Amino acid sequence: MKIGAIAGITFKEAKRDRILYLLFFFAAVGILASRVLAVLTVGDRVKIIKDVGLASISIFGVLMAILIGTGLVYKEIDKKTIFTLLAKPLHRAEFILGKFCGLVLTLFVMTAAMTVIFLAIVYAHTLKIEGGLLAAVAYIFLELILVTAVAILFSSFSTPILSSLFALAFYLIGHLSWGLELIIKKMSPGPGRALVRALYAILPDLENFNFKTEAVHGLPIPAGIYLSSALYGLCYTAFILVLAVLIFRRRDFI
Repeated sequence: MKIGAIAGITFKEAKRDRILYLLFFFAAVGILASRVLAVLTVGDRVKIIKDVGLASISIFGVLMAILIGTGLVYKEIDKKTIFTLLAKPLHRAEFILGKFCGLVLTLFVMTAAMTVIFLAIVYAHTLKIEGGLLAAVAYIFLELILVTAVAILFSSFSTPILSSLFALAFYLIGHLSWGLELIIKKMSPGPGRALVRALYAILPDLENFNFKTEAVHGLPIPAGIYLSSALYGLCYTAFILVLAVLIFRRRDFI
């Protein structure tokens, strides 16, 4: 009940954030502009529309998660409302989880709205809605959930600007971590290789949620990969939230 109440308040606050609607506007423009790009570019128009549309949902969804999520906890501390909340029978873990759930709900609504625009454009060209596109959007949203947890984690101990930079770095590293695997293969056995291998194991691999290429080109994906990617995302998100709760519990607001 307490987590739900905090989530509801967070959702209402997020709805009033102008940044949210500004990012949604640019996302909608990006999706609609895919039709123009499809006309001006040589190639399969439908594939270009799918590619640009999915990329817009992913990029602007991540920006929403980072720019809004990194300020959620800091605003409560800056406005001193955190003292009023924690003076009530409310655990700090419930506060963090409530903020997280409220932002996830906000992102769900925004992602759903962007997806409706995207699918409407695709349907206008193909007169059908492919299951692969829905799966790609679903895993984009799963990635957004993880990024939201990361934004909450950094906001629990840092300022919004630094938290945004840290969360953005997390996102970029997550999509480039595959390069570490190539480095490991080329390195000779030793402490250096062991360190790189440890980093590869700890750092996130956000490519687990990237099914855009398969969706655009209609490539089949085994059900086992969908399942393993979902479990990876849920477990990593839970791990990040546990860290956020532990750090927030140790914070002294005096």
